[in-house]
Amino acid sequence: MKTIYYLLPVLLIFFMVSCNDDNSPDENLEKEVEDLIKIKTISNDNHTIEIFSSKNKFFQGYNLLSLRIIDKSTDDYIQNVNISWMPVMNMMNKTHSCPKSDINKLQDKKTLYQGYIVFQMPGNPNESWDLTLNYSIDGTSYTAKDVIDVVMTQKRVVSVFTGTDNVRYILALMEPSLPDVKINDITAGLYKMQDMMNFPAVENFKIKLDPRMPSMDNHSSPANEDLNYNALNNIYEGKLSLTMTGYWMLNLQLLNEQDEVLKGEAVTDDNESSSLYFEIEF
Repeated sequence: MKTIYYLLPVLLIFFMVSCNDDNSPDENLEKEVEDLIKIKTISNDNHTIEIFSSKNKFFQGYNLLSLRIIDKSTDDYIQNVNISWMPVMNMMNKTHSCPKSDINKLQDKKTLYQGYIVFQMPGNPNESWDLTLNYSIDGTSYTAKDVIDVVMTQKRVVSVFTGTDNVRYILALMEPSLPDVKINDITAGLYKMQDMMNFPAVENFKIKLDPRMPSMDNHSSPANEDLNYNALNNIYEGKLSLTMTGYWMLNLQLLNEQDEVLKGEAVTDDNESSSLYFEIEF
């Protein structure tokens, strides 16, 4: 009987250590996407690609997306992959792509890759987007493709226009995604249409910012900063001062390297808004 009494504390300690051990590998990998929403799964014979976002759908405008790949034969997540994508809009009489970033592995994640796509228009019953994923694992190349549903945004967060230089541009609001009554960081992406499938980022321009509240005598706000180009991330950064909740029109002017206005007008007593703008309501 003494032997049993001696063993009981040892077994109890073993049980407690086992229960309090680190999470299993699968649980740790699931934590990598615990704050994201899975919005699409694209498959081929070998793999399943999961696509995640902080939103519940693909939306017109800027979409920050996370991806991971599952090996169908083992149900394991692939930890080392080279991957790229090509979104294509299939219109009634033509096809075109849109601005997009490279896809890179997140440094603090084992299986998660991230990039962004700027959809300049939503789909409709007769015209739709598809997404092709090209990737390689251990030197073997694969492709997966499927239709994706891109829905229209309620506020203007992307603008497609021709500048006075006859270049076709796409300007997309990136942040703030959750605006607040404070001085917010504002970021935007600016791209030009090189051809129907290529939309490189535009460097070293300037975006002048003048936020107004049309319902409140079109008042502005203090301490705004125009958006300037950041070569480290290829986007434009500035400061947006929001002094109260409600609907704001972010009036914009696009200037080239010579400070020539390519699109947009200054807000004056005789001109209440610019033809180039974003909208925010919170």
